[in-house]
Amino acid sequence: MNSTKSARIMLVISMAIFGTLAPFVRNVAVSSGELALYRAILAALLIALFLLVTRQKIPFAKIGKELPLLLASGIAMGINWILLFEAYKYTTVSVATLSYYFAPVIVTVVCPFLFKEKLTAKQIICFLFSTLGLVLVIGVQDIGAGNANIIGILFGLGAACFYASVVLLNKFIKNVTGIHRTFLQFIAAIIVLVPYVGFTSGVNLGTLDAKGWGCLLVLGLVHTGVAYCMYFSSLKELPGQKAAILSYIDPLVAVIVSVAVLGEPITLTQALGGVLILGFTLWNEISGKK
Repeated sequence: MNSTKSARIMLVISMAIFGTLAPFVRNVAVSSGELALYRAILAALLIALFLLVTRQKIPFAKIGKELPLLLASGIAMGINWILLFEAYKYTTVSVATLSYYFAPVIVTVVCPFLFKEKLTAKQIICFLFSTLGLVLVIGVQDIGAGNANIIGILFGLGAACFYASVVLLNKFIKNVTGIHRTFLQFIAAIIVLVPYVGFTSGVNLGTLDAKGWGCLLVLGLVHTGVAYCMYFSSLKELPGQKAAILSYIDPLVAVIVSVAVLGEPITLTQALGGVLILGFTLWNEISGKK
């Protein structure tokens, strides 16, 4: 099996794993901040073990001035997790996921201001139709109603903003790549989440039953540690466009899990909105060249 095919398989598997996140989150009866902290700790321990076994050294000498960017991106990642977990509590997994996948649209709009990139007609069309898709997911009749669904969508959009921040900050990080970057971001997330959890919910691991412990371990080790290792290892071998296309397996699996496994409802209008969001953000990432 050649490296490209192997990388493609790893990316597909990691995206499918990410898409099954929500059911495990809902079975761990702790606060979103506490869950994000445990997820970061377990994943950091697993990656540290992987780096130790493979004898990979973190290039601290090359980090230099990029350390503040790594810390900021790690903090943004931790907050992103908290907001996404909160979104799952207030609305369906499919609606939370589709709101969260508005992140590429945010990146598209912000990049011209940060990197002096020209906003093309295609990008403007993608932004407009993705925004229309978001309105359909929310539901015109629900806007301003203040119900739980709207709160969940707002948490999802908040998570999207912080995920977009992670993406944008990573564009400035040049000397630390792949799994080393992810490990340091997890450490940064732990640093900020420890005091946050201490001042808010505190530690409540003693309240978890066997099912909760099992789901927590799967979330930290599989959904974060293993999946992130596979994800970043595959990105080194795949063209950006191919990786972008395969990344849409994540929201598609999440919607399927929401409807088929959790039995959550999704209206035809919301489904159409999801198609607009995912379709036009995907089109935006595909270049016109073959």
